[in-house]
Amino acid sequence: MTGELQTIWVYLAASPLLSLTLTLLAYTLGLWLHRRAGKNPLVNPVLFAMLVLVALLSATDTDYTTYFQGAQFVHFLLGPATVALAIPLYRQVRQVKDSAPAIIVAVFCGSITAALTAVGIAWALGATEPTLLSLAPKSATTPVAMGIAEQLGGLPSLTAAAVILTGIIGAMAGSSLLALLGVNDSRARGLAMGVASHGIGTARALQIDDVAGAFSGLAMGLNALATAVLVPILLRWLF
Repeated sequence: MTGELQTIWVYLAASPLLSLTLTLLAYTLGLWLHRRAGKNPLVNPVLFAMLVLVALLSATDTDYTTYFQGAQFVHFLLGPATVALAIPLYRQVRQVKDSAPAIIVAVFCGSITAALTAVGIAWALGATEPTLLSLAPKSATTPVAMGIAEQLGGLPSLTAAAVILTGIIGAMAGSSLLALLGVNDSRARGLAMGVASHGIGTARALQIDDVAGAFSGLAMGLNALATAVLVPILLRWLF
């Protein structure tokens, strides 16, 4: 029976639609659990889907390259999804214009703080230089962060993992932490979520309200630009 199941799996693994189907099913189940839990941020559908897929790939001894060949359509959709963030931003354009100076200062300070804290904590724990270079851009979106890490001599794969982990933690704990600190303004909450935890945090901000989602999407884009400019300068000064 085990041999038959293995044969079936090998056949299915050759289909490019299998990885896509498994990814969508895992996320759909995670989204269902998220809603059943009253949209509790701790029940994060992205984290759930990731854990399910990692367990499945490990159990079937499937390498990531094989999986990605079938699931890359989801990766392609990241582009249109990011562009779609312009819609809530357009709806809040007046508030964005009124808050422009504060937005610039917040993104500048947030970008530097994210890089310094990541590098500082890793350095205190004895991390190697390539690891430090890989962690510095962890609050930018994945493609930008990986490109920065590669140019700096870091490990893009480690950067990608750090970016995803940062986003998930921000989505799970960011809203509660901001409330605990007394940050109740939707604009400030959105900026903080976007700068600290990029797209995954922005998805969570959109659940809070449209204003937080718009400011988070803007912060995510501006932070990617700020990180690409500031982090290399900062690391040259540090190293």
